[in-house]
Amino acid sequence: MKPSIRIALIATYLWATAAAGAVGPAEAERLDRDLTPLGAERAANADGRIPAWEGGLQADAPPAAGRERDPAQYPLISDDAPLYTITRANVAQHAAQLTKGQQALLERFGQTYKMVVYPTRRTVAVPEHVHQATRKNALNARLDNDGESLSGAITGIPFPIPQSGVEVIWNHKLRYRGVSLRRYNAQLAVQANGAFLPYVLREDVRFQYSMDGITPESLNNVLIYFLQLTTEPQRQAGNVVLVHETMDQVKEPRRAWQYNPGQRRIRRAPSVAYDNPGTGADGLRTNDQLDAFNGATDRYTWKLVGKREMVVPYNSIKLGDTALKYTDIAKAGHLNQDLPRYELHRVWVVEAELKPGTSHIYARRTFYVDEDSWTILAVDNYDRRGQLWRVQETHSWQVPWLYRVAPVAGTVYDLQSSRYLVQELSNESPIFEVTDYALDHFTTGAVQRMAVK
Repeated sequence: MKPSIRIALIATYLWATAAAGAVGPAEAERLDRDLTPLGAERAANADGRIPAWEGGLQADAPPAAGRERDPAQYPLISDDAPLYTITRANVAQHAAQLTKGQQALLERFGQTYKMVVYPTRRTVAVPEHVHQATRKNALNARLDNDGESLSGAITGIPFPIPQSGVEVIWNHKLRYRGVSLRRYNAQLAVQANGAFLPYVLREDVRFQYSMDGITPESLNNVLIYFLQLTTEPQRQAGNVVLVHETMDQVKEPRRAWQYNPGQRRIRRAPSVAYDNPGTGADGLRTNDQLDAFNGATDRYTWKLVGKREMVVPYNSIKLGDTALKYTDIAKAGHLNQDLPRYELHRVWVVEAELKPGTSHIYARRTFYVDEDSWTILAVDNYDRRGQLWRVQETHSWQVPWLYRVAPVAGTVYDLQSSRYLVQELSNESPIFEVTDYALDHFTTGAVQRMAVK
């Protein structure tokens, strides 16, 4: 073989390998040097406003029962004084560090909307076994079938040194959130005048992918098991959604079922995906907007724009305080903006463009993904005319004794109707419960047994 041909073939092979996700050993070693174990930059930024990562916020045990979400239990965060407040009057001064959606909200609700910015706290911490798995994934994880088939990854972040936009989105979908839990998710579809009726969901989740010691082969192609029961309002109580989120969605799309107590039967539910209306959201979010984004990526092309320093929601323990009622949080037009906390962080920016020949109500979406946790912190969603339509933010907090980030509230602002959805609230409910669900908890038989109780 001629040397020129051999070099070309080697280059082609290396390009294909990089495009598929895995990086070489020298690049992967950065996770023990200049990058954190999950792939973020360890160092502070140039002006020091983003500090170096020093291991995150950790605790040996939780606070006393009932005080887990009391801001006073987290003095590192709750004792901080604000650095500055962004309003419509000074938005131009900060525009380079704001999303288009944040700027639109400041303009739309200029008399009442503000963003209170605090010192940056890099609180993210996960268990050591997740670090170890992430190092292995960096060398072995691959995407095939236009990004819909993941292989060679388990437990940790699949692509800690991402080469493409779709890899960043997979990192968000598979970030560490514990292994098995029950949580309470109150959704408020807030009308333009501030009125709302809580829609409360009990959600049981088993993050199969994140289990310590599991192998890709033993997953049975299922990453996440999800069981959602409506408890309020009374007229909707008893509705159930069951989802098995698959790893290779070309081999087998998401499995989903719905149970309706009025019909007293469980049915397959292929509509629990994409842009079909989300449960209890009054038309304000699509199914794939739960957790900022979930599900298949095949209807979009994904472009990795790069990393930016931006003001984003972060460490919002005050917003999760159980002393608050939902009426304290949800106001006309937007949240009570005295409660959310914003900080300057480095985020990955990913642009999603709707593919020709496919359909979705959002023609373009811009995602802003935290470098430390891989959580999507904000999304700008555009309609088919190219107009900014809906703006999302994810407010969360580091749970120090569980080594994971948990949601406090997720918002979807509809700029066209002046209504908004706030979801994943649990201020008036118990804190999430760490459990050990067996696989048979997530079967259609279990749903039917639940229905007759």
